[in-house]
Amino acid sequence: MIRKMLLTVICTVSFGMIKAQTVPTVTQVPTVTSNKEKFYEQLPLVKEVISFAKEHLSTRYRSGGTTTHGFDCSGFTRFCFKHFGVLLPHSSSAQGNVGEAVPKREAQPGDLILFKGHSAGENRIGHVGLITEVIGDQIKFIHSAWNGGVRYDYLHASYYERRFVGVRRVAHLLADK
Repeated sequence: MIRKMLLTVICTVSFGMIKAQTVPTVTQVPTVTSNKEKFYEQLPLVKEVISFAKEHLSTRYRSGGTTTHGFDCSGFTRFCFKHFGVLLPHSSSAQGNVGEAVPKREAQPGDLILFKGHSAGENRIGHVGLITEVIGDQIKFIHSAWNGGVRYDYLHASYYERRFVGVRRVAHLLADK
């Protein structure tokens, strides 16, 4: 009898401790706007494009390259999207005209990120990458760089921050395929 009472007390105390540590659940779900709904409907395919791009990390840089033997920046983004039926032009400046321009603060994974060429003083687009992650105001992208091939970088790095031109949303092109 004492054992049974002791077991009951232990279970009651344990349950109380667990219950006290339980985090309350959110009862109200935030409303999503229609533009964001469209984007998030396409997210699984966007994730596939990003996953496919990641498979090519460390592939060497090759001027004019569009294959796994070597990529230039626009050849890499073109290669990744082409795998999913979307044909982007093979120049970073031409890719800067595809899709819809979005403000940097609205950047999402799957968007193209555009930069000036080697000189921050230039006005024309000379480099492109694919955004893979956005956490707060930190934007991570994958691209083929002349000094390292396919790799990750962050927009907040001074080299890229000085050369940043814009973001283009192309996810809707994936949804059309």
